[in-house]
Amino acid sequence: MRTTYDEADDILVLHLSEKPIAREVSQDWNTHISYADDNTIVEIVVLEASKQGAWPLLKSYAA
Repeated sequence: MRTTYDEADDILVLHLSEKPIAREVSQDWNTHISYADDNTIVEIVVLEASKQGAWPLLKSYAA
């Protein structure tokens, strides 16, 4: 998984796979999911990520 964040536009992209994108579905106005031909998720895009509370990502560490 690779995460990119565009601070200027407040867009968070979670890249889950390197497969080609076959289709994209809007979950609502600010969340979009891209799928491969085999229906696995390729990436998730969150618009206004910091405003929506999706950025910064919190990391939890097991003790």
